[in-house]
Amino acid sequence: MTPELVVLERTAFAALQDGVLDVYAEAMDVRPEAARSRRSILAAHLERDGLAAVGAVERVPGSDGPGRLVGVAYGYRGAPGQWWHDQVRAALDEQTARTWLEGSFEVCEFHVRPAHQGTGLGRALMSCLLSLTDAPTAVLTTPDADTRARRFYRTAGWVDLARDIRFPGDPRSFAVLALALAPGPVDAAVLEASS
Repeated sequence: MTPELVVLERTAFAALQDGVLDVYAEAMDVRPEAARSRRSILAAHLERDGLAAVGAVERVPGSDGPGRLVGVAYGYRGAPGQWWHDQVRAALDEQTARTWLEGSFEVCEFHVRPAHQGTGLGRALMSCLLSLTDAPTAVLTTPDADTRARRFYRTAGWVDLARDIRFPGDPRSFAVLALALAPGPVDAAVLEASS
């Protein structure tokens, strides 16, 4: 059965917080309790300007129930003063930060349960999510390693802005990636960043 994509308005997204964190736990291979400790972060994100969220719901045949969340993607407009935005901005040179971060859409979380990975669901989720913003660019971070996620972003046209970025409290190395969403001055930056 093919999951259905559902645009989640702010209140619907808030009501699905536990489901979102369960998808996160399974996709990231962490204990559900560890994922649910991120509830306060998710709650804070619900208040951000430009919030957009999409869920992939698997319906149970013959049931009127809401179905099971098997994928989720959300983000918002980044701005100075937000922790992630400020961390990333500090890692970039001024021109790159101005080109890619000003007015950008920050893809905060993007996860698909492992049983649904490799089916095209992730591409559909990301495409739907990015269609909900009028931002000129989208940015995100992902572990800086040759992972399935990294290959996914590369084939979808995302470019590296910075690599080997470390966030306080996390020993992993991350890459900052960006994607041009609207034609204009960023197009030239795409060529520079990808060369």
